[in-house]
Amino acid sequence: MSRSVVTLVGVSKAYGRTVALNNVSLDVAEGEFVTLLGPSGSGKTTTLMLIAGFERPTSGEILIRGESVVAQPPEKRDIGMVFQSYALFPHMTVFDNVAFPLRTRRLAGSEVTRRAGQSLEAVRMSGLDGRYPRQLSGGQQQRIALARALVYRPSLLLMDEPLGALDKKLREEMQGELKSLQRELGITTLYVTHDQQEALALSDRIAIVNGGDLVQVGAPLELYERPATDFVAGFLGDVNLVDGVVVEIAGGSGRIRITEGLDVSTPEGPALAVGKRVRLTIRPERLEITATEPAGPNGWRGRVREVAFYGELVRYGVDVAPGVVLKVSRPFRGQETLFVAGQEIWLASRPHDWRLFA
Repeated sequence: MSRSVVTLVGVSKAYGRTVALNNVSLDVAEGEFVTLLGPSGSGKTTTLMLIAGFERPTSGEILIRGESVVAQPPEKRDIGMVFQSYALFPHMTVFDNVAFPLRTRRLAGSEVTRRAGQSLEAVRMSGLDGRYPRQLSGGQQQRIALARALVYRPSLLLMDEPLGALDKKLREEMQGELKSLQRELGITTLYVTHDQQEALALSDRIAIVNGGDLVQVGAPLELYERPATDFVAGFLGDVNLVDGVVVEIAGGSGRIRITEGLDVSTPEGPALAVGKRVRLTIRPERLEITATEPAGPNGWRGRVREVAFYGELVRYGVDVAPGVVLKVSRPFRGQETLFVAGQEIWLASRPHDWRLFA
């Protein structure tokens, strides 16, 4: 089992009566890429600031490689940080920005030159040593900030929305580069974002935070397929969410009534009981939209309300009952006719694609 690089044990942080973080415990293993994911104000950045030493916990313990760092200042914690703003010194060249942490640690000049050069090479920025930040693109500035954070080989890299200032295309390109670099260097990384797709693409594990609470931790596939709560289901990717009442349990399956004339068959599950109110979720990509009536228990007539074409993807909003609109997404493979607003269609789903919450 990999050794833990950073461990939080029952960490809480309050500002007066406002609780920003509530009894959070988390382990990040050697070489792991863990993302803190949650909405604004959920406690993600507070967690990072506590680990970095810019804030002190109200209670709990923070360990780096098994040693308490609660009383240590930031510069003693062996941590590299990359912020959304990059925080590069505008009056310094690329080389001097990267070399700065080494010079503050009073390393010899030859060692500064060697390590700064290695760090620039690692982020594929060799040859730009003499440029200033204003002469670099957003993606290049992001790489320089990363090179500076890595130059003194910290035990842990903390990243707070580092790609937030980039446009969509560059952001996606940098996600791939960032993950490749992290794997090549083997650097343990704790990453903060509110972007679900970014978290899914980058992470070995995702820790979902909401209202100061750590709601669920797991691999991206695990959280996407088996969310612990309806909040996790709704926050990690797109989802349809409806409420219903259990009307029947038979033959290993349950029947949930959403509204008169609209029932959903699901696996029975241990929590089902006739008369119980439940919340159901299903991913838009798990719903099938067809022009003909499907076989199986979950088939409903509907009418297309809206169509959104995204190139590789088509998304539909479908009225299936008064007040019930289901989102459907399907890949667009070309040479096919799209359904249009107002068209009558059928929706279908497999019972095991529904998730139930009390």
